[in-house]
Amino acid sequence: MTGPESARVKVAVLSFAHGHAVGYVRYLKSRGDVEVIACDPDGVRSPDVGPRGLELASQLGVGYLDSVEEALAWGPDAVVVCSENIKHRELVEQAAAAGAQILCEKPLATTAADAAAMLDAVERAGVALMVAYPVRFSPSFEDLKAQVRAGRLGDVLAVLGTNNGKIPLSDRLWFTDPALSGGGCFVDHIVHCADLLDSLLEQSATSVRAVSNRILHAESGVEVETGGLVTITYPSGVIATIDCSWSHPMSAPNWGGVTLEVVGTKGSIKISPFASHVDGYGADGAIWLPYGPDLDAAMIDEFLDGVRKGQNPQPDGYVGLRTVALMNAAQRSAPTGQPVAL
Repeated sequence: MTGPESARVKVAVLSFAHGHAVGYVRYLKSRGDVEVIACDPDGVRSPDVGPRGLELASQLGVGYLDSVEEALAWGPDAVVVCSENIKHRELVEQAAAAGAQILCEKPLATTAADAAAMLDAVERAGVALMVAYPVRFSPSFEDLKAQVRAGRLGDVLAVLGTNNGKIPLSDRLWFTDPALSGGGCFVDHIVHCADLLDSLLEQSATSVRAVSNRILHAESGVEVETGGLVTITYPSGVIATIDCSWSHPMSAPNWGGVTLEVVGTKGSIKISPFASHVDGYGADGAIWLPYGPDLDAAMIDEFLDGVRKGQNPQPDGYVGLRTVALMNAAQRSAPTGQPVAL
């Protein structure tokens, strides 16, 4: 960014398609060192339930521009890409050409080829690309990594990951449209656990084997997988699994949760970063009130710190590429159930 380090950082949020955009905008607004605007050109045409575009920007109290071109002409130091998955590449390439640092919602892309092209674009432009994987900022995950690094679990033998939740049908319909999302629960839920595995094990997978089905929520008529299990083999011999299903009922009081259990020769540790909550019942049914650190805020702090210091914040685009490649391997494996080499 230009100017003194104390200057306000100009951040443009590109698209309200992903529900996380609302939380990002609210946190960015709460910081006194950020000036934020938004644009959501596809919001007017979207079939999504709930506000998009200017209406949502007005509710959030942020400035609004009608097009991506106008948003980039505003001269942002950084952008946050929250579009439908299939549009990530185009927006990242446009932002890179404009010289903005980039935080892109997960998954980085729907194909490894697109992710690689995005990396080429940011490298040519000399800008940073960070992928929105907030779970790795969980204190429980940081502690788990420290325990593994210290050898307290011995040699790691296996890792069991889950990322289960509700099917996103209530407010953002594009999640179940393969032309916009790139797939179903595989695309939505594999990559969070894949990022944790990437950070924890510090090695690339050698093969992936997956199964999937559309038994869950079959009554909705969705054309994407709603349940799946992925098995990953690493060169060290570690075996990891990811249960990535949309298995929580729509009546559940919370969206879902991520867990990770590491099994070693000396013991095991299981973490559940979103488990801390107060629950009960009210007039409208079950109540779930989460508490604990704001992982989105920790992620955005890391991103903005990198913007100010001219550093490449983690997890970066290379992590994004590796997690997309693993996701694509699972998609190739699922039709036959046979392993796919990476």
